Amino acid sequence: MHCPYCSHNESRVIDSREAEAGIRRRRECLSCGRRFTTYERVQVSPLLVVKKDGRREEFDRQKLLAGVRKACEKRPLPAGALEALVDRLEADLQALNTNEVLSARVGEMVMERLRTLDHIAYIRFASVYRQFADLDELRREVEALRVSRREKEQPADQLALLSDEDMPPTRARRARTRSNA
Repeated sequence: MHCPYCSHNESRVIDSREAEAGIRRRRECLSCGRRFTTYERVQVSPLLVVKKDGRREEFDRQKLLAGVRKACEKRPLPAGALEALVDRLEADLQALNTNEVLSARVGEMVMERLRTLDHIAYIRFASVYRQFADLDELRREVEALRVSRREKEQPADQLALLSDEDMPPTRARRARTRSNA
């Protein structure tokens, strides 16, 4: 370690402590006796995202966070929920122990997390990510959410996606309505 004052390349460590993302070390130069602080952090190898067209881009946490924020715009979500979602996703990507990951895999991982966080944000993200061709595709996705919501309880702080009255009538609902009349 070179001293920032005299450029001597030998110093001794006086104190070491855990810091935010690494270790903080207080050092003393063996030549001039002045003290300085250094930080050591683990440097992970860059993760490349392989796009649909074959291009490779370095994983950009801010770009991912911006996309998730756009999907969650004006939704009643707790403070820090989106950053925590992206933190967990980034940690999961690093845990894959690979240098490259398909953009499709990243998109699916985001959708899995948004589906449990907020249904509206999930539909917004899915509509852009999956590029729904028409309303029928969107309707099928909403119906799949509805079925999964019936199978397991919806989070208490999440607003309902659509009520039964908002959905277009299905044959079964029309038949129930006629039989009840």
